[in-house]
Amino acid sequence: MSRTTAPAPVDRKDDSATLSHGLKQRHLSMIALGGVIGAGLFVGSGAGIAAAGPSIVLAYTLSGLLVMLVMRMLGEMSAAYPSSGSFSSHAERAFGSWAGFTAGWSFWVLLSVAVGLEGIGAAKIVTGWLPGTPEWAWVALFMLLFCGANLAAVKNFGEFEFWFAALKVGAIALFLGLGVLAILGVLPGTDSPGTTHLFGEGGLLPNGSEGLVIGLLASVFSYGGMETVTIAAAESEDPVRGVAKAVRTAMWRISLFYIGSMAVIVTLVPWNDKAVAEKGPYVAALDQLGIPGAGQIMNVVVLIALLSAMNANIYGSSRIAFSLVKRGLGPKVLGTVSSGVPRFAVLASCFFGFVCVGLNYWSPETIFPWLLNMIGGVILVVWIFIAASQLVLRRRLERDEPEKLVVRMWAFPYLTWVALAGMAVIFFLMAREEGTRVQLYATGAMTVVLAVIGLVRQKTGAARQDA
Repeated sequence: MSRTTAPAPVDRKDDSATLSHGLKQRHLSMIALGGVIGAGLFVGSGAGIAAAGPSIVLAYTLSGLLVMLVMRMLGEMSAAYPSSGSFSSHAERAFGSWAGFTAGWSFWVLLSVAVGLEGIGAAKIVTGWLPGTPEWAWVALFMLLFCGANLAAVKNFGEFEFWFAALKVGAIALFLGLGVLAILGVLPGTDSPGTTHLFGEGGLLPNGSEGLVIGLLASVFSYGGMETVTIAAAESEDPVRGVAKAVRTAMWRISLFYIGSMAVIVTLVPWNDKAVAEKGPYVAALDQLGIPGAGQIMNVVVLIALLSAMNANIYGSSRIAFSLVKRGLGPKVLGTVSSGVPRFAVLASCFFGFVCVGLNYWSPETIFPWLLNMIGGVILVVWIFIAASQLVLRRRLERDEPEKLVVRMWAFPYLTWVALAGMAVIFFLMAREEGTRVQLYATGAMTVVLAVIGLVRQKTGAARQDA
């Protein structure tokens, strides 16, 4: 990724200046804590376990280390330059408006599609409890609820996420506590499995290196969404302190919630148990412990995770769109702010989510799968922009504004290059696997199209360089 023209000035005006600063530190802390716990962890990890076996712990550890590096880099830039555009603003500072345009609008598409997907998933759970009720009605209800909450005030988003995150964190903490007690053999009514399930069902790598690769790819994409905390920080009471605190606690959050959960599950349950993929790994583990109603308990938790993700993605997509527009990289109407809220940006993000729901109903075999493939690798594109931007902006900060380096990337620039090499390896693995190859090509095509549009806008002066 090279700098084609002069990047935006470092001292540009913060694009979040007209937004409300209604998020309190408790909101930001809980968003950071609960933001790493999504439906992908509760349900999607089952496919990874089925493919990788006990080595899923290694897969989540490797991808978790990469995410820690990415979050550290993003935290360094966001603490120095708080902005609702987050990595998009940083990419523009480093490489010019084309980079901010590409990173920002690709992420907006990802989040907006995800809003629709999460609404569909939440509706399926509710219709399972209330058979005969129309799925579309539940999707509409959830969309209207969170669209309304995000239109009203940023503190509404913060309150929803605070309580959603508290419930998710509580559920994970309870699960880990019960799991550790069972592994130690001190949970009443259970016997310790020892290392039987770790080494007695084909060993640590039952499906060899190919299984580990599939598990690694599955784990990488389950980490998506952690970036939201740096977007939200721009509307907090103390953006710099909020970002610094969130990034510094990322390591233990990833270790505990992701890697710790996987270790408990594969120790308690045989990795080749069909229930792991069919019911979900957490339900399978709770069933193994003989906890009554485990399936319904986890359905409630997954529903909360889905609704939390809907709320966060409506917020994140609207703020990314707002920031892009304020920097001259989108239609001006989306930059309209009322009572500190970019309401047209919120409505645009929700409308696109509704469109995705409609495509799922009207064209589930053609257009909708194509849309899903298109966003499949966006998070990796975003991570590359983050790492490349940090390489440029860190040197600029050290030279011009060293006092802004409140958060510092470890062992710069070596670990930044290690992270970029890791992303290149993941792209290579995606190209090798039939199941992810189409996603790689579709995401690549969308990225190239956006980059070309961004470059044309930049060369013709359509985008402002001095916002």
